[in-house]
Amino acid sequence: MMGSAVAQRILVVGPSWVGDMVMAQSLFMTLQQRYPGVIIDVVAPLWSGGLLGRMAEVNDYIEMPLGQGQLELGVRYRLGRSLRPRCYDQAIVIPRSWKSAVVPAAAKIPQRIGYRGEMRYGLLNDIRQLDKSRLTQTVQRYVALGLSDDAPLPPAEIPQPHLRVESANQSDLLARLALNTERPVVGFMPGAEYGPAKCWPIEYYGELARRLLAAGYQVWLFGSQKDHPSCAAIEAAAPGVVDLAGKT
Repeated sequence: MMGSAVAQRILVVGPSWVGDMVMAQSLFMTLQQRYPGVIIDVVAPLWSGGLLGRMAEVNDYIEMPLGQGQLELGVRYRLGRSLRPRCYDQAIVIPRSWKSAVVPAAAKIPQRIGYRGEMRYGLLNDIRQLDKSRLTQTVQRYVALGLSDDAPLPPAEIPQPHLRVESANQSDLLARLALNTERPVVGFMPGAEYGPAKCWPIEYYGELARRLLAAGYQVWLFGSQKDHPSCAAIEAAAPGVVDLAGKT
């Protein structure tokens, strides 16, 4: 991957889901490799600020003050206009929706990259065709947006996400929740935003947890408050797991 001697300022419009935002770090890492010294700012939902703060590649997190599915063109336009003084050289729009491309256009960013989506001509000026037969993985599709439009696909290199760990916070959390790491830990996150249709069956989690416990592992269950029923079912099937849903 060729680098550039010119440091750039790049605005990325990030995805709306936790797993997708983690995969977006592979794009950020790719941009750093391609443009040494690049400054990367990310427009993203409120919940993602803590996650982006753990990514060394991200210079600044800019809150998108709207929820999933809200159009509010005036809000988006004003946010983009407020970013004009930052003089970004390039924008990369990860979502394929029309509304997600409004902020970079309002910010008057010269190069605005994204996949062909909801008739975004004019909002984007470097529109890429998404070939799902070549880019079979979501992370490949993200990384490809950070490459030149004539780069070979799929990308030869996919940098692995790597979040910074706050050791002091980690120690405090372990103490507060009375946890220890004397034995290896396997974490389960059994929930999904859209319910059971997107989840691995709970009984499978229970069976896997029993096997891991029998092999000497600890099993910790993570999620939000609404994942308590799923975690309780796993705990009932595999006594000895630790339910941390809503606690971390």
